[in-house]
Amino acid sequence: MDRALVVGLGNPGRKYAGNRHNVGFQCVERLASAHGLLFDKAHRRAKAALGAICEQPVVLVRPQTYMNESGQAVAPLVRFYQVPLDRLLVVVDDLDLPLGVLRMRPEGGTGGHKGMASLIQSLGGQQGFARLRVGIGRPPGSMDPAAFVLQDFSSDERLVMDEALERAVEAIERWLTQGIDAAMNCCNVRAE
Repeated sequence: MDRALVVGLGNPGRKYAGNRHNVGFQCVERLASAHGLLFDKAHRRAKAALGAICEQPVVLVRPQTYMNESGQAVAPLVRFYQVPLDRLLVVVDDLDLPLGVLRMRPEGGTGGHKGMASLIQSLGGQQGFARLRVGIGRPPGSMDPAAFVLQDFSSDERLVMDEALERAVEAIERWLTQGIDAAMNCCNVRAE
């Protein structure tokens, strides 16, 4: 079985930790914690947790570039660990999904997400990897989306997101053990 690479997109640093834009980091951190893995391996532009989840060999990744340069951290790891694209899963925040709604797809475009655009560009335009989109909702009124994604969740929103992240972990576990179709059935049908 090929090793899987599960990447959570986000911005490094304590000040961004609770931001909407860091849902990808929050998800892979929760996954690592659930399986006793630590982000103790430093690559040049990423932190990684190596081990097994549900008996599947994995590398969990938090890029240490800023979001818009995520591909510069991830593409070298895809090559280093010789991960086929069908064993790459990227967890990313999504403004176009309601808060807490999950959507998994086997491939796709950028969806207007600059971190995803960087990743696709760094992989030579290849888009044939899975992505798990986690809804963070739309900005209120005429608020700038760039400012909105850098806000922390409110306490009420955090309750919704805690439950969503639990479902995201379950979906990733299913992707690792049963494949993309089973994972999509797990998370996509639960949308509100």
